[in-house]
Amino acid sequence: MTELYDTFGVGYSGKRRSDPRIAAAIHGALGDAESVVNVGAGAGSYEPRDRTVIAVEPSAVMREQRPPELPRALAGSAEALPLGDKSVDAAMGVLTDHHWTDRPAGMRELCRVARNRVVLFTFDPALWDLFWLNTEYLPGFEQLIEPEYREPGFWRDELRELLGGDVRFVEVPVPHDCVDGFYGAYWRRPHAYLDPEVRASISVCRKLHRDEVAAAVERLRGDLESGRWAEVHRGLLDLPQLELGYKLVVADLGSGDR
Repeated sequence: MTELYDTFGVGYSGKRRSDPRIAAAIHGALGDAESVVNVGAGAGSYEPRDRTVIAVEPSAVMREQRPPELPRALAGSAEALPLGDKSVDAAMGVLTDHHWTDRPAGMRELCRVARNRVVLFTFDPALWDLFWLNTEYLPGFEQLIEPEYREPGFWRDELRELLGGDVRFVEVPVPHDCVDGFYGAYWRRPHAYLDPEVRASISVCRKLHRDEVAAAVERLRGDLESGRWAEVHRGLLDLPQLELGYKLVVADLGSGDR
């Protein structure tokens, strides 16, 4: 993960900003937690400003992009958090766990350092085919997902086992005008994917082979110019939001055997 973000993280904060609607869902899920560790904190998107936050980020390039009003991030990875046991009320992570080198170890670390709750904004990999960009233009996306995670229910069952306690999965629809430029953000604004700066801030576009991405961009460009995309996806054009598999995972640690 460090190498990936050190490579493409330059300029990341310009396209990846907190969307207020998603932020409200994340902050609401944190409940009354007064202290929070943000794991894979990046440039600081979605960090609450009304409580104590400890940011942990492995990439120096990302740490350097944090605005001055936010706390400086500690260098560290999800798999080895530089915090003591039960040292914060809650642990959070935003679109980060799919980058961890050892996902189970990272989940165990979140539970180790958090007293009460873990909150993750992430996506269910089995739902990869909800997004037209994957199914019509970038089918290689499926190969980025390990086979077991493509099976319905596997991801949820694994998280229940790893996090323990009472684990809830809350659908987070993506607004049509989402401020944060993550992969699915432009589902109703397809021209955005033609912009190299947009693609540069999306890790999927860096993980896939550049030839596949280039070919997909040209196919999409042609379909937009011909009107084919709008014809095929006319049902999307008036939707205010869309479910693409993004979820809030909320684990209350005190309600199960640890």
